[in-house]
Amino acid sequence: MPQFDHDIVISGGGVAGLTAAALFGSAGFSVLCVDPAPPVIERDADGSGMRTTAFLQPAQALLERAGLWPRLAPHAAELRVMRIVDAGGEAPEPRLTRDFDAADISERPFGWNLPNWLLRREMVARLGELPNVTFRPGTGTARLFTREAEARVTLSDGERVTAPLVIAADGRNSPMRRAAGIDVRTTRYGQKALAFAVTHPIPHDNVSTEIHRAGGPFTLVPLPDHDGMPSSAVVWMEDGPEAVRLSQSPVPAFEAEMTERSAHLFGPLSLASRRTIWPIITQVAARMAGERLALVAEAAHVVPPIGAQGLNMSLADMRVLLELAEAAPDRLGDVAMLDAYHRRRHTEVRIRAAGIDALNRASQMHARPLRDARAAGLGAIYALAPVRRAMMQMGLGARL
Repeated sequence: MPQFDHDIVISGGGVAGLTAAALFGSAGFSVLCVDPAPPVIERDADGSGMRTTAFLQPAQALLERAGLWPRLAPHAAELRVMRIVDAGGEAPEPRLTRDFDAADISERPFGWNLPNWLLRREMVARLGELPNVTFRPGTGTARLFTREAEARVTLSDGERVTAPLVIAADGRNSPMRRAAGIDVRTTRYGQKALAFAVTHPIPHDNVSTEIHRAGGPFTLVPLPDHDGMPSSAVVWMEDGPEAVRLSQSPVPAFEAEMTERSAHLFGPLSLASRRTIWPIITQVAARMAGERLALVAEAAHVVPPIGAQGLNMSLADMRVLLELAEAAPDRLGDVAMLDAYHRRRHTEVRIRAAGIDALNRASQMHARPLRDARAAGLGAIYALAPVRRAMMQMGLGARL
């Protein structure tokens, strides 16, 4: 039997990579996790931004297995209602509001929202509790060489390590995916997203609110209070040039524009963090795996930030990969295991990505008749209780 340096090498130390390291480490595997950049673990540190992650219901059990949930739960804001508001009329004001209430399908909330800087802080602390996990921030992956029996990874500091399985959690431009020669199909929308935090005088009451007008949704996701005021994380999707203009707008002007775009539902919005901006794409890898390599998270699929699907699709990747690894640990990373992983995830990923693509295009509509049709469609879906419940179940990750 070959002697390996580690059972698993994880390329990428963002939220997805750290979650994978905690999950496989807690399951008893020897794990090396590397990332070229040290993790940002403070709210106001350079590069922190205010992107957040909403973990949906099915994530809780997986985070428990990883030993993460007890650390995260005290900081999480519950998401009990998903409110969709259509403000696509002549004026930016609500003309149709529909609430999707978690109580209709479950005793638990839809999910829980946390800022990414806090997630990384707690995840790094969890890795420090696992003697079989090594986390090396400031070190990346430089090269990948695989053969039937093993993977050899050259790190950015020149060290070479071996493992039967490499997990690529290194983002939409994944160097490990490129090294394996796996193609991607990318759809561009000409959109960008702004992410930031706000405070507001009207409480959010644990309601996540998605406001549709044109250019993309304006979404407010509950956060714990900040400086004694109700607070929300905002993702504002817009046509690219408009998003860039907004990102550079002086704070008073920006606050006035975002308050109007929010349809004044929470009173005047006050900016409570820096603004970050990134391009919106849909991207799906041709395969979820290569020789001795599994793709997870944005290395495998990128979707617009609608319905909290991104990381929750990633956690579904990890759940399947862990099930296969634990079912046959002596065959970790072999052809049969990775072929099974590809079969179990790829079709569902493609279907879910196509659904999110359709929702994003509907939200992006500028023409008034199309915006009217969007509002009518939302009203029709909501009016049919079985359809409404099925949509909520699918949003939580039920098989499509």
